[in-house]
Amino acid sequence: MSRKALFILFVALAVALVPALSTVQAQSRTVVTWFVGLGTGTSPDQIDTQNRLVEEFNASQNEIELKINIAASNTAAYDALATLIASGDAPDIVGPVGFVGANSFADAWLDLTPYVEKYGYNLEQFPQSLVDIYRSDAGLVGIPFAVFPALLFYNKDLFDEAELAYPPNQFGAPYVLDGEEMAWDWDTLAKIAAILTVDVNGLTPDDEGFDSGQIRQFGFIQQWSILRAELNTFGGYEFYDASTGKVTIPQHWRDQIAWTHKGLWERHFIPSSTYEGSELFQPSAFASGNVAMARVQLWYTCCIGDLKSNWDLAVVPSYNGQYHVPVDADTFRITRSSKNPDAAFKVLEYLLGDAAGPLLQVYGGYPARPDLQGPATETRAAAFPSVTDWSIVPASLEYAAAPGHESDFPNFAKGMQRFGDFRTLLYGDTGKEIDLEAEINKLEADLQAIVDEVK
Repeated sequence: MSRKALFILFVALAVALVPALSTVQAQSRTVVTWFVGLGTGTSPDQIDTQNRLVEEFNASQNEIELKINIAASNTAAYDALATLIASGDAPDIVGPVGFVGANSFADAWLDLTPYVEKYGYNLEQFPQSLVDIYRSDAGLVGIPFAVFPALLFYNKDLFDEAELAYPPNQFGAPYVLDGEEMAWDWDTLAKIAAILTVDVNGLTPDDEGFDSGQIRQFGFIQQWSILRAELNTFGGYEFYDASTGKVTIPQHWRDQIAWTHKGLWERHFIPSSTYEGSELFQPSAFASGNVAMARVQLWYTCCIGDLKSNWDLAVVPSYNGQYHVPVDADTFRITRSSKNPDAAFKVLEYLLGDAAGPLLQVYGGYPARPDLQGPATETRAAAFPSVTDWSIVPASLEYAAAPGHESDFPNFAKGMQRFGDFRTLLYGDTGKEIDLEAEINKLEADLQAIVDEVK
């Protein structure tokens, strides 16, 4: 054969082999599956971004093939994931998912500790308290990704009208009332919240003739809250001890409940459930302009657009000299049944690493990673120019209350419902008449019975 003919034959053979080689290469890759939908991630813009990032990951290396499985909706995700797990076809990675969603599959999650150590993942970039909310009896079941610390949203116009100093936006700073410096703690908040509570006649709870049945402005609210988050403002606590099987409502939680009860029914600066559901608080309590201060998670910036007043952010008050910040948090978790945990951890590093910026943007999450917080802060500063100092957000993460207010315990869903029933009792119209100590003891006993059902 001529040299030209040999060359043409060689080229033809090479071209013919390319698909076969590509097939072999694809088959040699370790497949890692990523399930989306138990938390956010099912809206069209999120799907587009997620699919693009999967393609970019697969194109960046030839060892792992990442496949994504997006549930039809958040409501359909639970059954879809449960079916996959029951059939022995569990995904390798699930997320983003918060604690409540993850607790629905409490025994499903891999302890990441050996993989963090093996691959040298830097946990020291995060506050220790933030990492600790992911520690459980099963080990380290997550790494911080998207975080939403509790903050004190306050209405500047209402403070100006009452001629009160604004709450501090730095931890450790005092509050100044009538020229006197005092600790910024929950007792101080109670004092100024009472001043900022006004009835239809313009009277405060300290004025004779104050009408608690016709309040038009409240000083404080734990907005869109669950009871365990409120309790954690006085300090986190593992109320269920797995080693002994005992449930205990600690003294600092009892103090928080007593503080709330007094604010509701004696000082009247906290709205009852009747007020919470009234027209006074439309479209939401703080956004109505009729609440001076609201303790709520950072994600509330999603829903504050209707507020006509100037507002700002302050730090949560302290309890016994210590700050405790409830933090909502979403991340990605690896399943214990993953057949390829090492490859799954490499994908996890990608989702928490190069993919984190685009994902956090479409998920609307605040970055746990310090190097990503600058751009996230700039975006929020542009959207909410009345906030004077956004550094309060990362500073609050240093005081994350651990265990978190959604940490798992036996019979989680039923136990959380019992906490919710107690809050309904406390905030309900008959809350004023209850024997508080007896009801707290009953809550403790009921929680014990609930965990004993499945212990």
